[in-house]
Order: sequence, then C-alpha cells, then structure tokens
Amino acid sequence: MAITSANQLELLQTAEAVAREKNIEPGLVVEAMEESLARAAKSRYGAEMDIRVSIDRKTGRATFTRVRTVVEDDEYENYQSQFTLETAKDWIKDAKIGDMLVEEVPPVELGRIAAQSAKQVILQKVREAERDKQYEDFKDRAGTIINALVKREEYGNVIVDVGSGEAILRRNEKIGREAYRPNDRIRCYIKEVRREQRGPQIFLSRTAPEFMAELFKMEVPEIYEGIIEIKAVARDPGSRAKIAVISYDSSIDPVGACVGMRGSRVQAVVNELQGEKIDIIPWNEDMPTFLVNALQPAEVSKVVLDEEAGKIEVVVPEEQLSLAIGRRGQNVRLASQLTGLDIDILTEEEESKRRQAEFELRTKLFMETLDLDEFFAQLLVSEGFTNLEEVAYVEAEELLVIEGVDADTASELQARARDYLEAQNKKALDRARELGLEDSLVNFEGLTPQMLEALAEDGVKTLEDFATCADWELAGGWTVVKGERHKDEGVLEKFDISLEEAQSMVMTARVALGWVDPADLVNSDDDTDIEEEAEA
Repeated sequence: MAITSANQLELLQTAEAVAREKNIEPGLVVEAMEESLARAAKSRYGAEMDIRVSIDRKTGRATFTRVRTVVEDDEYENYQSQFTLETAKDWIKDAKIGDMLVEEVPPVELGRIAAQSAKQVILQKVREAERDKQYEDFKDRAGTIINALVKREEYGNVIVDVGSGEAILRRNEKIGREAYRPNDRIRCYIKEVRREQRGPQIFLSRTAPEFMAELFKMEVPEIYEGIIEIKAVARDPGSRAKIAVISYDSSIDPVGACVGMRGSRVQAVVNELQGEKIDIIPWNEDMPTFLVNALQPAEVSKVVLDEEAGKIEVVVPEEQLSLAIGRRGQNVRLASQLTGLDIDILTEEEESKRRQAEFELRTKLFMETLDLDEFFAQLLVSEGFTNLEEVAYVEAEELLVIEGVDADTASELQARARDYLEAQNKKALDRARELGLEDSLVNFEGLTPQMLEALAEDGVKTLEDFATCADWELAGGWTVVKGERHKDEGVLEKFDISLEEAQSMVMTARVALGWVDPADLVNSDDDTDIEEEAEA
C-alpha cells in the first residue's frame, strides 16, 4: 500500500469520519496517522533513523522526512539521527548545537504487517484521545447530578451510559435493594472522576448525602439562588434522612420552602429516593438547640454539652426514650451524624441517679481526705466544690459564705486540703522516680506530679521522650472511621488537658531541646493569623 495522489484526500476523509464517530478533533486523528506512518517508515528505513511524517491538512499529501540533530561530541551516539558540530558544517554553513538537518525521503510501500501496525497505532491514539475528552468532559462535573441509561449489571454493579462513555454505580452506592433493567433511566450523583490506566473511571452514587442535597437544590429555587442553605445532611439510605437548613431571608421559612405547597417539593425528592422519609430541621448556631431540633419528634428535657470531648448528653422523659433513640437507634444515629457529636441519651430518672451518685462520691471524697462529717462534706458539695484543689486554693471568702464556716474553720479546711495534696504529690513524684523518670522532665513547667507519674507509667521518662509525643497521644482525640467516631485515649486525658495545651507543651519541649527554632513558631503563628484574617 503506497500513499499515492489517488488516496491522499482519502486520508483526510477517513480522519474526519473517525473524528465525527468518536466525537474528537479531526486534527488528533491526523496526528495519529502521522505517527503510524512514521513508525512504518522506521521499520523500512531503520529504527535508528528519526523519520517524521507530515500530512497536509488541505491536500492530504504525506511528506516523509529524515531529521538529524547537531549535538556535542560527548553526546554523539547515533550517526543515523545525529551530527557532530564538525560534520554538520559540511551541510550547514553556520551550524550550531541544536540545529536540525531535515531532508525529504521517498514515501514507503506499506506491506500487510506494516499496514496492520499502522492501523493499530491509529486506533490506540484515537482511543486515548477519546478517553482524554471523556475525562475533560466529566472532571468538573463531580458533585453534580446526571441522568444515565442502564446498560448492564456486573456482579451487582450497574454499568450506565452517560453519553460519551460509561460510568459505574457500585452495589454499595445503590439504595436498598434497587434493581435495574437495561434501558432504564436513572438519576445519580457523580461522586468521583478518576483518570486510570484503563481510561477515566466515573463513579456514581445514590446513597451519598450530597445526592439528597443536590435533589433539593433542583426542587427548591430558594436553595439554588442561595437564599436558603443546606448546612448538614445525614442519611440512612432508603429508610430515613435528616436535613438541616437555614434561611438568610427572615421573611422565608426554610422548612416550609423545602416542604413546598402540600409537600410537593419534598415529595418529589422522596419519590426519587424510593420512599426515604425526610425530616427537615431548622439549623441553629447554638449546638444544644440544634440537637433538640435534630432529635425531633422526641421531646428533650435537658441538654449538657462537652465541647472539648465533642460529646453531648440528652435527658428525655421516660416515655420519650424509645422515640428519641428510634428504631434500631436510627433517630439518635442520624442526629449524631447531623451534629457531628457523640450523643448519650438518658432518662430523667437515670440522670437523677447519676447526679446522686456523683454527689455521694464527692461527699465521700471530702469526708475521707479532709476528715469531715457527712453533713459538712455535703455542704461543700452543695456549694459547688467538686475537688480538693478548689477547696485548697479558692479565695477564703468563698468558703465563708457556707453556713457555719468562720475564718478559723475556712483556714483549717484549706490547710488540710493543701497538706493532703502535698502528700499525694510527693507520693506520685516518688513513684515516677522509681519508674525511671529523669529530672529533665521533672523540671519541665506545666506537668503536675500526677501527670509525671502517668507519663512514667506509659514509658515517657525523659524530655526527649515527651518531645516526640503527638498532641492527641497526650490529650486524646477522636478518629472517624467509615463515618463513625472512635475514641483515642490520651496519657494525660484524665487531667482535662486540651489538644491546644498538649501541642503547646510538646512544642515548648522541642524548642528547649533545640529541635525547633522559636522564630519558626512565630512565623507560623503570623501565617495562621493572616490566613484567618483572609478567611474572615
């Protein structure tokens, strides 16, 4: 097969036909043809030659050229495609490094094998161009909803046609036991678009919380226009969901707008999600108030929030307990996902018993450590004293307000508390030293004897050991695994040390050891301040 004038225009016609069929640029097909012809020519003239082919975009004429490049003497390796500077001057008068000598060579006859090879190159290049175009088309559409046509099912995964290619709806991304037949039309959320060796992979979802948010955006114009914002979504796909909304226009009720006239808007979303029940909840910046809303339809008596631990306690009447928890814990689980907090639900009776147990425990503590009778110890607890440190170091005036306590009694109480604390501190420090604690850590500011004992028991015995600790290893923290929060216990967590305090102490230790330059910390703080100002 030789490229003659008779079939020169046929090259361009073929390129245009392939480009139309694959929906890609004709120029990409022509480039693929040029590369395939160049590869075939190399097999004819020699693989070491630099043979290039150029196809005229108007006439279709293919020009074969041999290219040789001028290189340094020490880089000269291939005489077929390279020239030394001295040799090049015989061909190019003012030759310099990097110049190229281009000379036309006769077109090649393509045998059966060469023609087949050229065809494979063209097909491969066309496939690559097609994949690149598909990736470019979809990479910016992640996070949106798409209508697709079901093609087939493979091992529970649904393969769908998205126009310019295929996408996959994995079985764990389907709602409940959804079943589809070929040519069914489905609506999905584009969860992720990845470029892979086998081509772009488009992963769809119908269970993602974002899918519900996008459906509401389509059904509620106020959300699309930004008047109402969806702040959080929690789903038990196919069963129940909670969505928190806020309105930036005081004249518009966010819940009413999402429900629509006679429930028309929310019902459209429910129908798309296979009858999934949706609770629409008003968002509130005050977390306890928001949680009370999130636990609807259950009534809440009291909420106690522990922000540092990311934990919240909810007290409900006995008859509301099952409603608050929900079937198989569904209601409280969704409320937890919506607020991002761990929720403990107690009945009023359980909370009363716990408060009574705490009262008795603190009373016993004061009786044993301060040598007080039960009545006097109960007075201290009733006035809000929870530990010995408060008694020992509080202003004396705060003790004098207790009935029956005069200046001498207050002074005696504080002396007993301080003596007991000092004895406990000495005992803890002695124990830590027995375990091998070194003075470098004993003298470190901010660590109490009890903290030093806990560190020594955990194997942290030197300032170097302490400096290698992570803040969460000291203060504890939370790890989210598959949407569920898991507690990480900290060595010093029982001493109510925060993550910020732990981080500050660790950095102070690193500075003291010379591991960190104090100037770097100052610059880092400045950068953080600038970022916060920019965000504000």
